[in-house]
Amino acid sequence: MAARTKTAKDRPSYRCTECGWQTAKWLGRCPECQAWGTVEEYGAPAVRTTAAGRVSTAALPIAQVDGRQATARTTGVDELDRVLGGGLVPGAVVLLAGEPGVGKSTLLLDVAAKAASDQHRTLYVTGEESASQVRLRADRINALSDHLYLAAETDLSAVLGHLDEVKPSLLILDSVQTVASPEIDGAPGGMAQVREVAGALIRASKERGMSTLLVGHVTKDGAIAGPRLLEHLVDVVLHFEGDRHARLRLVRGVKNRYGATDEVGCFELHDEGITGLADPSGLFLTRRDTAVPGTCLTVTLEGRRPLVAEVQALTVDSQIPSPRRTTSGLETSRVSMMLAVLEQRGRISALGKRDIYSATVGGVKLSEPAADLAIALALASAASDTPLPKNLVAIGEVGLAGEVRRVTGVQRRLAEAHRLGFTHALVPADPGKVPAGMKVTEVADMGDALRVLPRGRRTRTPEEG
Repeated sequence: MAARTKTAKDRPSYRCTECGWQTAKWLGRCPECQAWGTVEEYGAPAVRTTAAGRVSTAALPIAQVDGRQATARTTGVDELDRVLGGGLVPGAVVLLAGEPGVGKSTLLLDVAAKAASDQHRTLYVTGEESASQVRLRADRINALSDHLYLAAETDLSAVLGHLDEVKPSLLILDSVQTVASPEIDGAPGGMAQVREVAGALIRASKERGMSTLLVGHVTKDGAIAGPRLLEHLVDVVLHFEGDRHARLRLVRGVKNRYGATDEVGCFELHDEGITGLADPSGLFLTRRDTAVPGTCLTVTLEGRRPLVAEVQALTVDSQIPSPRRTTSGLETSRVSMMLAVLEQRGRISALGKRDIYSATVGGVKLSEPAADLAIALALASAASDTPLPKNLVAIGEVGLAGEVRRVTGVQRRLAEAHRLGFTHALVPADPGKVPAGMKVTEVADMGDALRVLPRGRRTRTPEEG
């Protein structure tokens, strides 16, 4: 008997789980989106039609829908509530991602204890540590509560069983990559497992009106690990950022169905745990009695929050043919641009043959163009060894032609600088309403900005001998 040939319906097909690209054979890397290990086999779906079925709830005019069921409940941590848009909405699923050691587990354990009460139980499920290890951290940060329940599980069915027993109002899972379903093939953290675990917990959250906080891992590039579908399924996506050598931690909203995505929460990590910082500007400043050359203050916007930060620069004679250019907390490309503008437009020729070091204070990272003017003035002050006037802040973007351009939120920045006691500001033209008692100088280009440097002591350039 002749062997039956496979038809197109019986022949296996392969599809990329990231972008949906299809092929007739398996590949290790998707040629469409360049992702590794995302091409999986799937059967040819049979053609089916779905008949109309019974509706679960009748459709209502939107004005008659009761919105009180979606009222946010505070987490007990003001800075996290700020980013969430007022708190956790019942049934909402929040994904919190960050690098290892940044403080995700510490923050969520503190939230779990503060959100627990007589009417609202909290269930904390850990898949990366034992229950005794989490208890030690809870003792250290004083995150103990009679209404906080703790379980160490890596099986999805066991997690769902805990939900039936505890009936929590808040579930925290640390982390979603460590939990697996026995009904799905693949190792924990794989794409199929992450989709199944997240989908089951999202369904449970919506059915029970339970808020859920999921911890997610990140790749070496800083992106959230797992399928991109995970970020689409959840209601809120937060990124936890911070240098492990600094005290400052930032929670930044990336996606939020219940609030704005331009809010940032500031936290301070210390031995006793993690605490919110309602006024974090003090971490980014150095308090001195006298002015020091090479320092300039600016006001940066993290989301909608203005923060006063200090830029420092140091120039020394180079001992090598190619002078060093070292930055910390600043973008190297923007510092190089400011050096070129100062040399060509500001006529400061001494910078090209000297080692230049530039940094920020307190571990803050300045990436927005509004810090250009402060970087340029700090470099000019260091080159001339002349301090800038005290209580001066500089705000503005500097172009390659030497012009100072307008930036967003100038009034908000000036109000924050005035609140902290600064009396003089350099800003682009047309700053808007100026705080009372604050002297604001409008500058059109670098020539105008460099006039704030006193005419005092100045180091000689190599050309001057």
